Amino acid sequence: MEFLISVSHLALFLIISLGLIVGKASIKGFSLDISAVIFIAMLLGHFGFRLPKEYQQIGLLLFIFTIGIQAGPGFFRSFRQYGKQLFIIAAIIIASGALVTWLLSGLMHIDKALAVGLFNGAMTSTPGLAAAVEVSKSPMASIGYGIAYPFGVVGVVLFVSFAPKLLRINFKKSEEEFNSGLKQNYPEFIAANFRVENPNINGKSLIELRFKSVTSCVISRIKHLDTTTTPSRDTVLYTGDVIRALGTDEDLEKVKLFIGPQTDEGLPLDKGHDVQWVLVTNKEVINKPLQKLNLGANYDATVVRIRRSGIEIRPMHYTMLRFGDRLLIATSRDSMRQVVKLLGNDDKRLSETDFLPITLGIVIGILVGMIKIPVFGLFNFSLGITGGVLASALILSGIGKTGPIIWSMSSNANQLFRELGLLIFLATVGCEAGGHIAETFNTYGTGPILAGVAITLIPLIIALIAGIYLLKMNFLTLMGVITGGMTSTPGLAAINTQSDSGIAQVAYAAVYPLALVLMIIFSNILFYLPQF
Repeated sequence: MEFLISVSHLALFLIISLGLIVGKASIKGFSLDISAVIFIAMLLGHFGFRLPKEYQQIGLLLFIFTIGIQAGPGFFRSFRQYGKQLFIIAAIIIASGALVTWLLSGLMHIDKALAVGLFNGAMTSTPGLAAAVEVSKSPMASIGYGIAYPFGVVGVVLFVSFAPKLLRINFKKSEEEFNSGLKQNYPEFIAANFRVENPNINGKSLIELRFKSVTSCVISRIKHLDTTTTPSRDTVLYTGDVIRALGTDEDLEKVKLFIGPQTDEGLPLDKGHDVQWVLVTNKEVINKPLQKLNLGANYDATVVRIRRSGIEIRPMHYTMLRFGDRLLIATSRDSMRQVVKLLGNDDKRLSETDFLPITLGIVIGILVGMIKIPVFGLFNFSLGITGGVLASALILSGIGKTGPIIWSMSSNANQLFRELGLLIFLATVGCEAGGHIAETFNTYGTGPILAGVAITLIPLIIALIAGIYLLKMNFLTLMGVITGGMTSTPGLAAINTQSDSGIAQVAYAAVYPLALVLMIIFSNILFYLPQF
């Protein structure tokens, strides 16, 4: 035992290994997963295991930075795309949880660091715990997290399982309402063929007709006589030609009025032309608008669609290209080779790991976190290591590219570094917390456990009432927002057993980045807020 305790790196990997083994155990579908590491660490910490503080800092930096890099694009996009409703619910959940924590810590005379740990355990937020440990410099935060976490996980699962039954919610009706609203707000892009019969456009080029601005559609193919080609902006339309246009139902109606009737006539491309998806991996074109690339004038190429992170967006002249975008290009075979070379189209680049953005991003984050800002002469505010690294990662990933540096990571690399950092962090703080857990229970008894239950349930109830009766939200969307606001993947899984529509997943993914950031912010606020 003394040998294991004295060899810190051996102790570290022993704790992680035991934690992962315990985390894989499942009882009626419930498992601790990676969070089991902190409980094993607390147990061994009680018997004298300790790990160097440097391990905690390294794990914390890796974990927080990869969280920010992953959440950055989604954080800014989710607020723009989904608007205020989802943000309001997420803010209600986390702010009410913080308020309940503050009230109970004052009434029950709970140590500040322990209270912030309870807050993060009840809300199942590991990034928040990282912030709490960093700002409090106390093992009590980890103890609080360990006390409240089990019910935080189980409580959300029970809530989303029983709430629909108690409220007698019809999931099929919720799905129909959502799909109806989705078609109105985000119409699907579809392709259709049209025959040119309008005599006013006979003999005019697409640029003269201002086809794209008039119809909001893109033409991917044109059949003239017996020849089908991909168009350029100088392509001339003649009566009797057949075109393939891509757009929404509403946009295609404009094409019908502008060009002529829809037709079922096929448009097989000639051997000299091609339409294919091209991956953007060339650093030189990232963060450049389509207009600047001028694919139409330079290569007679048309960008028909853009797919980004599983979402299809309309190609416009001002659309900025991002690393990993997929563009559906229509052009001649000779030009296609040049377009592919320009854009990169290198699948291997998506799986490669460039360490410079990681190390440099963390350095920037640490420096930002060290900046102290005086607040009305009362105290100095700083983001600290956690806030600085998170803020830098969010902003850098939102920017996407600075000079030759691309601020992104492949999903596999991000997951690897994130989980490695989290494992090291949980093992270190768990050991430190384990040495004080007996003293904590002797001082506070079962009070912190009951406080953790209240911190989990009260925000859930408030969010449910606000979502249904004040914001009139779709129920499945609301359930997704609630689980995202609680950063509860098991809760989302419980919803999926009741509905396989995917509606809850969309809301969960939209609000999850916001919740990560808000938990870190409120963890700092809670610690600095004076108790009454």
